[in-house]
Amino acid sequence: MTTVTPTPATLDAAALRELTRDRSGPRLLDVRTPGEFHTVHIPGAYNVPLDTLREHRADLLHHLDEDVVLICRSGARAAQAEQALSEAGLPNLRVLQGGMVAWEAAGGPVTRGAARWELERQVRLVAGSIVLVSGLVGLAVPGVGLVATAVGAGLTFAAVTNTCAMGMLLAKLPYNRGPRTDIGSVIAALRSRP
Repeated sequence: MTTVTPTPATLDAAALRELTRDRSGPRLLDVRTPGEFHTVHIPGAYNVPLDTLREHRADLLHHLDEDVVLICRSGARAAQAEQALSEAGLPNLRVLQGGMVAWEAAGGPVTRGAARWELERQVRLVAGSIVLVSGLVGLAVPGVGLVATAVGAGLTFAAVTNTCAMGMLLAKLPYNRGPRTDIGSVIAALRSRP
């Protein structure tokens, strides 16, 4: 028997922009890494990294009793966050279709911090570098080219499952973590909303 994962409810950048005009719109939870969040985010969004959200979804459940829009870079992590919060019993969840990429393309307002490379770009650099180096070294050392095959298999698996082990590892680097986001400060911020 095949189980079908329901598609999360989405809204586009224009609809979210309209909802946030008067500051009384939905709660915006940005599930990217703190480093990504501090580089650029939608004003008024709360940073709850996906790992933190998954681990503390029961705690968050008590502070998210209204409409919630989940945001990430492109929508994939936000969809995973929607699934985790839905499983915990939170209704009224929506995912920003196209994530921050679509929001910025639509001219939505943003708060900018220090520029950092996006996680996806870092994955492309690391994966491409491994494939390039193993391919070149493989010309002289038989068998080293299999490293490139392993990276290709990992990238294929990442695409099929919509997960990325390399991205998750890179997200843990100090460069990507940025200021620490702990559940206590997130809940305090959620409580202080007027």
